[in-house]
Amino acid sequence: MRQIKVGNFEIGSLSKPFIIAEMSGNHNQSLKRALEIVDAAAASGANALKIQTYTADTMTLNIDTPDFKIDDSSNLWDGQNLYELYQQAYTPWEWHKPIFDRAKELGMVAFSTPFDETAVDFLEQLEVPLYKIASFENTDLPLIKKIASTGKPMIVSTGMATLAELDELVHTAKEAGCRDLVLLKCTSTYPASPENTNILTIPHMKQLFEEVHIGLSDHTMGIGVAVASVALGATVIEKHFTLNRADGGVDAAFSMEPTEMKALVEETKRAWLAMGKITYGPTKKEKNSLKFRRSIYVSKDIKAGEKFTKDNIKIVRPGYGLEPKHYETILGNVANKSLAKGTPLKYQHLF
Repeated sequence: MRQIKVGNFEIGSLSKPFIIAEMSGNHNQSLKRALEIVDAAAASGANALKIQTYTADTMTLNIDTPDFKIDDSSNLWDGQNLYELYQQAYTPWEWHKPIFDRAKELGMVAFSTPFDETAVDFLEQLEVPLYKIASFENTDLPLIKKIASTGKPMIVSTGMATLAELDELVHTAKEAGCRDLVLLKCTSTYPASPENTNILTIPHMKQLFEEVHIGLSDHTMGIGVAVASVALGATVIEKHFTLNRADGGVDAAFSMEPTEMKALVEETKRAWLAMGKITYGPTKKEKNSLKFRRSIYVSKDIKAGEKFTKDNIKIVRPGYGLEPKHYETILGNVANKSLAKGTPLKYQHLF
């Protein structure tokens, strides 16, 4: 499968994981804070900075009925009215350009998640290099078609999607013009627990969708789940990001702080490097260590004609003598010359 070129980076198995810092609503309605988040993401080593493009009116209806309230005690936003939540969390559209400009100046890829067609049109004016589809929109086929028609890479979170829905999503995107597609294994709970993340799905997705890159949108705390996902083939990692969880914000509770993001970047790279290839036997670096294996040595002085016994030969380190597998065969044989203690035993020492 070919690599996906995005700005100065590539997405694919031949490249280290592509790390996305998701700002979401962690700017707390402050452009100054938003730009500080961009700076911190770049300093932490993230490859990309992502925001979200919507308004409360493009997301939902301004209605205060039970349908439009979150009623889930396990949900971070339990009891909140949808319209009011989105008013609190949205990123003003006039902030997009300064946020994108700052990210690009710092060497990151800057892009967004549009939630309706007007957001796509707006982002096209800003010449974003790729798009993200959120889990709750992964069945919005008209939106997927609209984004796919731009011809730009698409990253789609798969939270809640059935296999049939994913198959429909992939076919719809491809038929509408998307050549480069990434599916992110995702659990749409906030935060998500490791035991509910099921990252063994990643290699299965790789088998089912051979022309699609697979990654992880991770809402768990810490970096363990993300690092493990790289070993299973994830090429993209998305994590929500903030300056300090204690500052609050709609997504702060399950967002990474800068030191954690830096650790994520470093450890996912290590996991990717460690995957290597299927190999047995000593690597090139290990060959110098072969001498520290065990081998058969003379453990007491032996005279010519004397038999080899358990008292005068021993399996020890280093590995310059005969291999240990020959030990029992040698016992009872006769030395053809005198051998000093510490001599590595060779076949030429036997009659």
